[in-house]
Amino acid sequence: MADRVTVIGWDGSPLTAAARSALSAATLVAGAAHHLALPEVPPAAERIRLGSLGLAARRIAGHRGTAVVFADGDPGFFGAVRTLRAPEHGLEVEVVPAVSAVAAAFARAGMPWDDAQVVVAHPRTLRRAVNVCRAHGKVAVLTSPGAGPAELALLLGGVHRTFVICEELGTSKEQVTVLTSDRVPDHNWRDPNVVIVIGGQAVAAPAAPSATAADPAWLLGQGAAHTGGRGWARAGAGEGEGESALLRAAQLARLGPRTGDLVWDIGTGSGALAVEAAAFGAAVIAVDADPRACERAAAAARKRGVQLQVVAGRAPHVLEDLPEPDVVRIGGGGAAVARAVADRRPERIVSHASTRDEAEAIGHALTEGGYTVECALLQSVGLDTRTWSEQDRSVVFLLAAERPANR
Repeated sequence: MADRVTVIGWDGSPLTAAARSALSAATLVAGAAHHLALPEVPPAAERIRLGSLGLAARRIAGHRGTAVVFADGDPGFFGAVRTLRAPEHGLEVEVVPAVSAVAAAFARAGMPWDDAQVVVAHPRTLRRAVNVCRAHGKVAVLTSPGAGPAELALLLGGVHRTFVICEELGTSKEQVTVLTSDRVPDHNWRDPNVVIVIGGQAVAAPAAPSATAADPAWLLGQGAAHTGGRGWARAGAGEGEGESALLRAAQLARLGPRTGDLVWDIGTGSGALAVEAAAFGAAVIAVDADPRACERAAAAARKRGVQLQVVAGRAPHVLEDLPEPDVVRIGGGGAAVARAVADRRPERIVSHASTRDEAEAIGHALTEGGYTVECALLQSVGLDTRTWSEQDRSVVFLLAAERPANR
């Protein structure tokens, strides 16, 4: 095992005294080509060109001597430190930090970033990174080959955003480019790069009733959707048929929308469920054949301060051009829509029906599509607390379907 491992963050600034001291004693230096070309790297040290950090970590673990690992930006922020400290390598590391690439990118753009989401895009996580860009108005994306600015823009499709693309930060080749997302795929972009994705509706955060009103920016990455009133599945949110707060609560509980997910809300109605799914951090596409319902959903999203893509059209045909969903709520369309949704293989699907026959038809469609289906009869009775008399009664069948893990 290496006697000592020092991870040096590099942001293009002159190396600190601590970094120079660690380098002077190094018998092995790992980093990118521009790191290994630094004049402070000892000529006699073994050099490892970083490709796979895991492979490099195994080499370092077997090295007898003093090792230095270079990383762009702050190595503890989505960086090398996590991999090197993994239990299988058994390495104890010292860290010399630098300005993170995300902080540098926002500095070049002249923007604050305490309200930004930060995601890492690899080919395997690209779709989820795009969903974060759909759901939030300010996102920093740490890209990788095969999951760069062009791929991000292409998967965003018809969702309009502005890209601030920062290439090779800290080097003599540094370049910052601002483009609308539809123009990004027309260019070739150099690695490494950081992309700031901004846009969507701009909504001012509501005033807080406490002392935080004077200092609303206190939690990294949290915006207006998280500073509103408490609770979810709120009553009186423009409810229509099949949109009672209790049914909505049960549907959201089954779906479990989260950051990185894409939710389809088919037959969105008032948009109440779509808005609350977006408030959990998910990207949401609200679909309805009624243009007035689309307008209501968009207005509800503006009022709550969340991002929502609204698509006017009749399911199942309108679903053909939508990006792949993670979870789906079917608010209308019956068995035909259920079959079309099952063909797209989301992880979870919820629906409801007002009669047992309709519930059976939807349940059969989902079962034939390969899903495990549960159905429950939900009954709620509202009481007037002044007289404790019955105010209104609701009876509905709730269907929840889950795709088996091996399908």
